[in-house]
Amino acid sequence: MTWYVLRRTAISCVVLLGISAAVFFLLHLVSDDPGRVVLGQRASQDAVADFNREHGFDRPLVVQYVSYLGQLLHGDLGRSYKLNENVGALLGQNAGRSAVLSLAGLLLALLIAVPLGILQAVRRNRLLDRGATAVAYVLYATPSFLLGLILIAVFSQFLPWFPAEASRSHSSWVVLTDPRAMALPVITLAVTSVAIFSQYQRSSALDQLGQDYIRVARAKGLPERLILTRHLLRNACLPLITLAGTLIPTLLAGNLIVESLFNYPGLGLLFLNSLQHEDYPVLLAYTLIGGVLTVAGNFVADLAVFAADRRIELSK
Repeated sequence: MTWYVLRRTAISCVVLLGISAAVFFLLHLVSDDPGRVVLGQRASQDAVADFNREHGFDRPLVVQYVSYLGQLLHGDLGRSYKLNENVGALLGQNAGRSAVLSLAGLLLALLIAVPLGILQAVRRNRLLDRGATAVAYVLYATPSFLLGLILIAVFSQFLPWFPAEASRSHSSWVVLTDPRAMALPVITLAVTSVAIFSQYQRSSALDQLGQDYIRVARAKGLPERLILTRHLLRNACLPLITLAGTLIPTLLAGNLIVESLFNYPGLGLLFLNSLQHEDYPVLLAYTLIGGVLTVAGNFVADLAVFAADRRIELSK
């Protein structure tokens, strides 16, 4: 176990290094004149050249990348061109809200999808199974922004149950204590995941229902509810654990649309504003966070699968 964790940590560091290099060079290839971006089109060429020289942007890209890696090792993500604030502080202000939104969406999706997928498997090819599968395909094919607009039209304008905009407070505590304002963003984020998770859970449960241990449990006369909750549930959830881990970065990407739609001040809205103003330090840091979440999500998923089923050999 210890050797596995060390080996995965080393591999993760190499992967993150590759991600940082790819993103750094690609972003700087898009715009190789940060001074012009910061000072604007009306600034003189001399002022732009002075700015680039003062901040080291006139050096070769490789030298700038090595310097950036040195900053990262010291926890310095750079300074926002547009807001003139430390990028780490900016991300810290918004990360809590995005985390609350992502985790709430993921938790809601799992709470709905796990029992729904098992119920579909138990009642395979019946009306409930076919209906739930059809709805899942429709929801999966529906873009998040369209779904969010429909929810706003129905539950905020036609039926004024929930506000169309989330709370503007940067405090995660305020977000948690105002569930009405969080309802529509969370539902929008969760619905697509429900469609994916339920079909994945259905397929996994169908596979487990054909296993010998289920037949033996039924032959012993165990109640069906006990078979499903005690024997089937844990084994059927193993693939879903892996899927949920890999989808964590996808939730972050989904936040871009949801936060923009509901004017929710999180990392996604910060990214979109930075993209509009070509604020590359923020864009680079946000992309690196996506890479870290991807690596961490897969790592945590492997450990969770191992904890759920000790027969799995992590060292391989």
